[in-house]
Amino acid sequence: MTSSTPGKHGPRHALAHSDRLPVALTALTVVTGLVDAISYLGLGHVFTANMTGNVVIIAFAAAGAPGFSLLASLVSLAAFLGGAVVAGRLELTMRQYPRRRHRWVCICVAVEAVLLLAAAAVAFAAPHQARYPLIVLTAVAMGIRNGTVRKLAIPDMTTTVLTLTVTGLAFDSSLAGGTNPRAARRITAVLAMLAGALSGAWLVLHHGLGLPLLISAVSAAATALVLLRIPAAECNHRNCTPHAPS
Repeated sequence: MTSSTPGKHGPRHALAHSDRLPVALTALTVVTGLVDAISYLGLGHVFTANMTGNVVIIAFAAAGAPGFSLLASLVSLAAFLGGAVVAGRLELTMRQYPRRRHRWVCICVAVEAVLLLAAAAVAFAAPHQARYPLIVLTAVAMGIRNGTVRKLAIPDMTTTVLTLTVTGLAFDSSLAGGTNPRAARRITAVLAMLAGALSGAWLVLHHGLGLPLLISAVSAAATALVLLRIPAAECNHRNCTPHAPS
């Protein structure tokens, strides 16, 4: 008998029972690392996926620290908020179609893929005049993603923020007297972000912005297809429908 709580017994249990949602969210975590590398290294020290870092950068820029743009960071924040609003509206719209409501995650990830593909096209077409269009496109995409994942509220699968994940690894560890719950999932999330950022940094430094953006778009599109193939019954059973955020 399978558990009704996804990831209850950790990622090994989930994967053994063909639960593709944690796998999809891990892939999206890799994409986040790519986008962070693209935005910070290629768009002038601004984050379009990690708003914690972006808010700190806004403070640095406001204080006059060299190498940071207040306008670029504010544009990123505004675009990200707009993307989160879009995610909320999409989820609200899908409530009107109960039999298809489980597809809302797939739709949101597909929209993310389209936005990242548009960003790749812009980067290839106008690599030296594309800073603000790329900030807007990637930040809206990441806002949609974050709104979607927040609504899913799957523990340790935020796809963008690792602070609490790393804290959980230490706080719940055997060294602290804990039982290491979801340790494999947490480590996987950290490694996924690291892999995405590492590959993204290498691609930006050696090939510019277009190629890593294209890879990000293709990865998001592939993830959307994986989500699309999850049957409605399995999806409803395994937490693909929206839950109240924790």
